[in-house]
Amino acid sequence: MEFTEYGTPAGKPVVYFHGVPGSPYESAILEAPARELGLRVLCFDRFAIDRSTTGTDYYRQIAQSIDETVQGAPVDFIAFSLGAHVALEVSALMPGQVARLHLVAAAAPLDAGDFVDEMAGKAVFSLARHSPILFRWLARWQALLARRAPHMLFRMLFASARGQDEALVQSPDFSVFIQRVLRRGFAWGVTGYTRDVRQYLQPWSANLFARQGTVFLWHGTEDNWAPIGMAEYLAERFPKGAQVERLDGLSHYSCLYAAAPRICAQLAHE
Repeated sequence: MEFTEYGTPAGKPVVYFHGVPGSPYESAILEAPARELGLRVLCFDRFAIDRSTTGTDYYRQIAQSIDETVQGAPVDFIAFSLGAHVALEVSALMPGQVARLHLVAAAAPLDAGDFVDEMAGKAVFSLARHSPILFRWLARWQALLARRAPHMLFRMLFASARGQDEALVQSPDFSVFIQRVLRRGFAWGVTGYTRDVRQYLQPWSANLFARQGTVFLWHGTEDNWAPIGMAEYLAERFPKGAQVERLDGLSHYSCLYAAAPRICAQLAHE
């Protein structure tokens, strides 16, 4: 499987799981701290996996690609938003190999509470749950916008920005960055995006939390894409517990921007 690489080629391997919608280009946020601190950041292009590959086979293919790339070496995971679910699934298939999981603005299962009513993506998840055909049409329309008018898709996705995300949205650099993420995320069509959403909405297995390494949860208190209650729910699921870093005033992407250099510094010194 193809992957995007940032940081130091001979450095300590770290795998980044991008959000949904998202793409490997999202991991460019880690380039500067990874290079400075001697980390090798890898982000696999999971949306390019054949559409027929679903369920455990999908996660197993990602796990095998990671293992082959790092040649069996221990590895750390960083995951953002819905990418946290994929990271947990993959980690469960790599027992003993994943030392630390840093989950940033992680989305918890929707059936775990009344989270969906607080989420900016409520309408999208409702369509995916109750009207799969309409959800696929919505995804195709988003893909068309990502290719033809990414600035319009950007404005739509961030229309409800809260906390420090409001300031980020006003930044031309952030706008260009997210538009590039979206274009690359839909480069393979909509199948990768819709597969991740559909699998996220399925009931999560309790075994997902049983064999994990050390877990850190980084979450903005003003996040309306993945409410802070999701981090608190996830923290309680891990048998060994998880450390929750609450970032006051931050929302979804502002949490990622703030957490990225701190996570890299922590990984470099462990």
